[in-house]
Amino acid sequence: MRRHPLLWKLALLQISFCLLLTWIIWIWGLSAERRTYFLEPADRLYLAQYAQQAEAIWRAQGSAGVEAFRQQLADREDTWVAVLGPRLESLGTTPLNTEDYRHLTFMRKLDWPMSRRLQDELPYVSIAFPEQPAQGQLVLQLPERLLPRGLTPWTHVLSHGVMPTLLAALLGLLLYRQLVLPLNRLRDRADALRADDLESEGLGTPLVNRHDELGELAQALEHMAERLRQSLGQQRLLLRTLSHELRTPLARLRIAHDSPLPPEHLRQRLDREINDMQRLLEDTLDLAWLDTERPQRPSEPVLMLSVWEALREDACFESGWAPQRLRCLLGTDCCVQVHLDSVAQALENLLRNAIRYSPEGGQVTLRGWREGAYWHLCLEDQGPGVAEADLQRMFLPYQRLESASGDGFGLGLAIARRAIELQQGRLWASNGTPGLCMHLLLPAAPEPKCLES
Repeated sequence: MRRHPLLWKLALLQISFCLLLTWIIWIWGLSAERRTYFLEPADRLYLAQYAQQAEAIWRAQGSAGVEAFRQQLADREDTWVAVLGPRLESLGTTPLNTEDYRHLTFMRKLDWPMSRRLQDELPYVSIAFPEQPAQGQLVLQLPERLLPRGLTPWTHVLSHGVMPTLLAALLGLLLYRQLVLPLNRLRDRADALRADDLESEGLGTPLVNRHDELGELAQALEHMAERLRQSLGQQRLLLRTLSHELRTPLARLRIAHDSPLPPEHLRQRLDREINDMQRLLEDTLDLAWLDTERPQRPSEPVLMLSVWEALREDACFESGWAPQRLRCLLGTDCCVQVHLDSVAQALENLLRNAIRYSPEGGQVTLRGWREGAYWHLCLEDQGPGVAEADLQRMFLPYQRLESASGDGFGLGLAIARRAIELQQGRLWASNGTPGLCMHLLLPAAPEPKCLES
């Protein structure tokens, strides 16, 4: 089941945006209310001082003093004022009437939010005596000049319009960077590939290394571009090499056809040249098929000792070598999980090269050891080896080293490496003491399957 990391990224981004928007509006609303609907600290202190004065006058002068203070305060602030006892009775000489008691129905504390009532009436504030709150309180209608301004239309526009717009713009920018910008780069890369521009700048490491669907698409595009470059290079090399390699046998065929050779000699010459051209074409087609199709052949447990014995018999018949000169140091535990025909063909190619470059009376040895989940095989000969600079170049198609002998076309090692790599293995070379060692790294087969085979 495939994961969808890009989907989760976008979902997380949207959820974060909604939570952030809600949080900002909520915090902004609370902050706005505290700043616009609550009394300022200085105003609270200002009103609390009136309650302190009323308490002091009540203790010192009694009801007459309280009544005089109430009248002075009402005139000074131009508002309604009352000084009440613990049972909401008037502490002054003037008793409360029904209208006065109505004012006491919706009294507010100093730290409560202040706003006009539905009848556009100013709120009534209750301020307890500071030293003995249970003995009395000062109640007054909040003066107009002290009433908080409240939320204005511009505040609503800022909190419910500007801020969400800025957050939406930020979300759009993040989506552009995370989605639109990579898609534009992928589109440009696809357009370049469609225009056969294989040498243009790639998508870059950040996009290719993304762990989501866009990163997978970028990797697929880069892999396709690399495959196209390899295929184009292979085609150019193929045409260049074939045009060069076929000219020589065709020229010899023309010369033989025009020469006064006896029929028997002419037929031998024709057979040799035709066989060379057929072998060149077959090897070239095999290499092109391995490079372009990359066939996934079924694998099976293969006992390498059995493969070697079959190859040794054929090699001794072709070369005239004694079986003792082709040694195998592998045991019955060397079992690999590969396609039998592909590995056998690759090993046969390596064995023929080893025999070809071995000195008179030389030996070829196959040995190996286990390396984790792989078997590391080494085919050693006693030949002259190759220069260190040629150890990698010898596996390139149509590359024939200066020290090479024979009439090959430089395709055998390239075909062998492609076949081994398609088995999830590796093939490389190193110089021994003396001779050349061809290393094969092949996946090991599970032991129960090896025993069954």
